Amino acid sequence: MRIARFVVQDDPMFGVVEGATGSEEIAVIQGDPFYNGVELTGARHALEDVRLLAPVIPRSKVVGVGRNYADHIQEMGGKAPAAPLLFLKPNTSVVGPGDPVMLPSFSDQISYEAELAIVIGRICKDVPLERVDDVVFGYTCANDFTARDVQRTDDQWARAKGFDTSCPIGPWIETDLDPDNLRITGSLDGELRQEGSTSDMIWGARELVAYVSQAFTLLPGDLILTGTPAGVGLITDGQRYDVDIEGIGRLSNTARR
Repeated sequence: MRIARFVVQDDPMFGVVEGATGSEEIAVIQGDPFYNGVELTGARHALEDVRLLAPVIPRSKVVGVGRNYADHIQEMGGKAPAAPLLFLKPNTSVVGPGDPVMLPSFSDQISYEAELAIVIGRICKDVPLERVDDVVFGYTCANDFTARDVQRTDDQWARAKGFDTSCPIGPWIETDLDPDNLRITGSLDGELRQEGSTSDMIWGARELVAYVSQAFTLLPGDLILTGTPAGVGLITDGQRYDVDIEGIGRLSNTARR
C-alpha cells in the first residue's frame, strides 16, 4: 500500500495511491493513518491534480546512519565503524517531493546522498530483531544532503547534516515491502551517479531499527536513514537530483541558492 500526504487547495490530507503508472488516483484517508489506521472516506483525486507533500513530518526526530555501504566508505577514504554510526537531523530538515533544497550560505560544497528511509509506525524501545516488522510503518526514498566542507571542519555533524531542507523524503510510504534487496539509484540532471542495492548495506534495515531503538524511544513517524551507496558528489544551484528505489518510486528535488 502506498500512503501519500498531499494538498488539494489548502487542506493537507493522507491518501492511498492506487492505479498503474501514469493513471494513478489517490483515495482519501480519514484522519492520520499513523493513529487512526486506514479508513477511506470515498473521495478520490487524480494524482496529477494534487500536490504531494513529505509523506510524514517526524514527531520527534530523523536518525541518520553514516558509513553503512563499504563502497561509499572507500570513496570517502574512511574506515568501517565497529557499530552503526548514528547522527540526528531535526524535523525542520524534512521537505517533500518537488520541494526546493535551499543551499545554505555557510557552505560551498553540498552533496547528495540517495538513501532508503525507514518510517516508524508505533512507539517502541529496545525492539528485538524478530519484532522489528511489527513497529515499522513502511519505507520511503530520502536524500541526505550534506555540507561536506562543514562536515570536515565541525567536530560533529549537526550543521552539516541538519540544515533546513536537507532531508527530502517521498514520494510516498510503501507499507508492503521487503527492504533487504532493493535497487537504489541517484541521478543528477538525468545522469546516473549512484547505483547500489540495500543488500550491500553493512547493517540491514531491521538491524538498524533494533540498534537505534536501544538508544532512543522511537515515535510514530520517526525516520531512520540507512546510508548511501558510492557515487556521492556535489550539487549546485538549479541542478535536480532524483532518487529511485525499487518498489517505492522516485523522489526529485532541485537545489536553489
